Amino acid sequence: MTVSRHILRDEPIIFERSSPGKKGITLPEYDVEKLNPEEVIPKRLLRETPPELPEVSEVEVVRHFVRLSQQNYGVDLGFYPLGSCTMKYNPKVNEEVASLPGFTCIHPYQPEELSQGALELIYELERMLSEISGMDAISLQPAAGAHGELTGTLIARAYYKKLGQKRTKVLIPDSAHGTNPASSAIAGFSIVELKTEKAGYLTPDVVKEAMTEDVAAIMITNPNTLGLFEEHILEISDIVHKGGGLVYMDGANLNALLGIAKPGDMGVDIMHFNLHKTFSTPHGGGGPGAGPVGVKKELEPFLPVPRIVKNRGGFELNYNLPSSIGRVRAFYGNFLVLVRAYAYILSLGAEGLRRCAETAVLIANYIRVRLMDYYHLSYNKVCMHEFVLTDKLQREYGAKTMDIAKRLIDYGFHPPTVYFPLVTSGAIMIEPTETESRDEIEGFIQAMIEIAKEAEANPELLKNAPHLTKVSRPDEVKAVREPRLRWKP
Repeated sequence: MTVSRHILRDEPIIFERSSPGKKGITLPEYDVEKLNPEEVIPKRLLRETPPELPEVSEVEVVRHFVRLSQQNYGVDLGFYPLGSCTMKYNPKVNEEVASLPGFTCIHPYQPEELSQGALELIYELERMLSEISGMDAISLQPAAGAHGELTGTLIARAYYKKLGQKRTKVLIPDSAHGTNPASSAIAGFSIVELKTEKAGYLTPDVVKEAMTEDVAAIMITNPNTLGLFEEHILEISDIVHKGGGLVYMDGANLNALLGIAKPGDMGVDIMHFNLHKTFSTPHGGGGPGAGPVGVKKELEPFLPVPRIVKNRGGFELNYNLPSSIGRVRAFYGNFLVLVRAYAYILSLGAEGLRRCAETAVLIANYIRVRLMDYYHLSYNKVCMHEFVLTDKLQREYGAKTMDIAKRLIDYGFHPPTVYFPLVTSGAIMIEPTETESRDEIEGFIQAMIEIAKEAEANPELLKNAPHLTKVSRPDEVKAVREPRLRWKP
């Protein structure tokens, strides 16, 4: 007999709970004439054999899925220090607003005159993002950050095509997000990789050497993926512009700049926003997301259609933009993510957004300083919203980055981003965001310190971690190559 089944960690799959004859519900006897299915349903749609469904009671179904949900990890459960992801807590007021019937019951095929509230929200959110970023025009269509990158690079391609210039290359630092070169390649550009200097920055000399007449743009993240502000951004932008190129900024790390600095003032011509990161929508596992694109005035004609315009009668959709790259997504974007971002910005206001950035930077530097005696810092300097540790000290005892990450699970924390950026060996990338309490931060710091001590005293403890989960060290490659998608008795 198993004791304390309600806290059992090893929850079987629902089919393994099945027993012949069990039922979830009991229906009353028929009080109408029974019909022959073949008389009302086309034969091609009828099954030849009954579906293979588990036979379980209602309470077993409920408890099974509740137990599974308790094995999951989310931002509502605990700290999510994933570097470059900005996994901040999503205020529940955002969810309340996004669940209002006026938003959830609207249909994208409704006439414009019946969609004025939604169109106004989109129009106002575009204005807000313009003010925050210093860009002149915004499109909210792209559904994710990488989708925004693709949209931005397609805009650059259309811009040069109209100028009659054949520019085929995009400059991308070696510390960039992997989606940057992928998006540029899909848009038809070839990639020129730029080496960052030992201090972790991109230098003007490297950019100047790579800048030729066939370079369309430089794609730069600021703050960069090492958590450092690109000190030479103005000079780099000037070099690219003098060479006839555009400056694209990956906005994944905008959370460090809110209310403090505007990319548009740094010479940026195109950028995308990650609304699901910076402006607080629950994300992970593939969605949801939104990756709006902002551009300077000369690039506005190339934005996707339709554009929302305000006139004396209200708001309408303008498709009459001959230079537009066309649609990049059905309808007007991932609407309910836009609603959440709108609610988040309005609830915080300008001062609140600035405080978000200041607090995120403060907490990241606090954790960095507290851990610097226990872990090697790839770049030991004041960071922005995130920073990168490495496993250099722990490797001396045989423990590696993956071991540290797995052991952290036993302490109840989601691991940080590991082995990224690729320019840092054994990287442990930590981004706390501004939403965590002092107690939570202190608990995370203490866990990291204890793990560093364990690595020195008993590295085997880390190598076999986690010890408290249902599965400890799955073969991740095999899981991808040979996924088990069907149950077999």
